[in-house]
Amino acid sequence: MNGTIAPATRYLDLPGGRIAFDDTRHGDGAPVVLLPGMLDSRTAYRHLRPLLAAAGRRVITMDLRGFGESSIPWDDYSPAAIAGDVLALLDHLGIDRAVLAGSSYTGASVVKAAGDAPERIAGIVLLDAFVENVPPNALQRAVVGAMGALLVHSPAFWGLYLRKAAFPGPKPADHEEYVAGLVAALRTPGRKAATRGYVRGDSSPVGWTAAVRCPALVVMGSKDPDFGDPALVADRQAAALGARKVMIEGAGHYPMADHPEATADALLGFLADLA
Repeated sequence: MNGTIAPATRYLDLPGGRIAFDDTRHGDGAPVVLLPGMLDSRTAYRHLRPLLAAAGRRVITMDLRGFGESSIPWDDYSPAAIAGDVLALLDHLGIDRAVLAGSSYTGASVVKAAGDAPERIAGIVLLDAFVENVPPNALQRAVVGAMGALLVHSPAFWGLYLRKAAFPGPKPADHEEYVAGLVAALRTPGRKAATRGYVRGDSSPVGWTAAVRCPALVVMGSKDPDFGDPALVADRQAAALGARKVMIEGAGHYPMADHPEATADALLGFLADLA
């Protein structure tokens, strides 16, 4: 954790299961809630969280349904369901307003939460998210469907993506160990059903941004392999949200891991403007 001690794991019990999270508890301004992408855990932010906390921010990281230390079986793994979990967590912690950051799949979740509860959300950050993505053609839909099936049935395929594609530039020093842990987690009993739930979820909604009224920041890696044209997708998101856009040169799909300092600079500048 970049030489810092991670906060202890805490839990929120909901009607459908248990959500794991941690909380630095102290800091100025609106708390920042960080959501990982699908099939990942809150330790995706292990290199970013200490930088934000060291800058005086209260930082909360949350595991998603079915992954990390949250319970595995749920009846709904959609971005909208995760948005409800985030709002429930704010209630649980007695937080009136927060800034939400979503990575990849959960970019849609923070957009949904901001639209559903505008009085609770001070700002949102999209980290290489799929919201307002360029609509796929028939071939692209077929490819995505085939890749989804591989993810469900072959955890090794997820490891291959993380090792060979998601980080086209520098990798964190602990990358191999981290990827091995994620692949092992996919082999946990019951995890296949959770993986299937994410693969079938609508991570690329178009139109949800229309309900957002809070300030927004779009952060995108310039070499993100998940998008044919990362800058174009970032422009679409920024236009839809009236957001500031930050392209991180050389970053892949997870800038908080391969370029944590640049990602922290972008978030801290955005948070300072909110204050």
